[in-house]
Amino acid sequence: MTSLDMSPASKKQVDGFSQKITKEAEQLISNFFPEKIAEMDNILQGSCSLKDLSIIRAPLDIPIPDPAKEELKRKKKEEKEAKEGKKDGDKDKDKDKEDEGPPCGPIACNETVEKLLKQIKPEIQTLKECLNTVSMWIQLQIPRIEDGNNFGVAVQEKVFELLTNTRTKIEGFQTQISKYYSERGDAVAKASKQPHVGDFRQLVHELDQHQYCELRIIVLEIRNTYAVMYDVIIKNCDKIKKPRGDLSSKALIY
Repeated sequence: MTSLDMSPASKKQVDGFSQKITKEAEQLISNFFPEKIAEMDNILQGSCSLKDLSIIRAPLDIPIPDPAKEELKRKKKEEKEAKEGKKDGDKDKDKDKEDEGPPCGPIACNETVEKLLKQIKPEIQTLKECLNTVSMWIQLQIPRIEDGNNFGVAVQEKVFELLTNTRTKIEGFQTQISKYYSERGDAVAKASKQPHVGDFRQLVHELDQHQYCELRIIVLEIRNTYAVMYDVIIKNCDKIKKPRGDLSSKALIY
């Protein structure tokens, strides 16, 4: 069998899907990408424009223990245990006390960073979906494999490779955000369990400031990705849409 038998209804469905993807991709490239470049610039000049990072410092509601009071409390406990005698059952109670939470209320996220994250996370997902649509469109433009006159196909493959690598990088942004929450949570837990260690408190603030800077870089990368995609596709649009040129006009020459 030299060709695959396909019913007219199935062919119509596939052709309809291809036309739909083409229309979506062309609309993204011609209208949506330029709009997004401007939007990302506005974010960079607005919520991502802080120079003094001390502004985003969030208060840590973790009381610092008084060494004198803690020492007095420890001595009283030891005297009481020595007087009453230590029972085996008391060991389990002490272990339960060690596992209890710190003597402070709930510790909230950094509001400045959290607000920026809520603004940027949807932008990451939107960019991923755009990359998926444009990649699918380019794949649908690839012609049947033949010998000769494949320069346009090579251009298509190069652009597709660029989009694939870009998507991998964008997915790394989402991983980085999850890592921030994990690391900050660990730092807050350490600061609450050992409130007398100032380095743990400072670590929380350092993580917040670092994340703010990283979010600015993410917005820069999103803006640059839209700009590069627009530029590369516009410059190579003819090769992407007609990788082997106008075959009908070439046939007239011969």
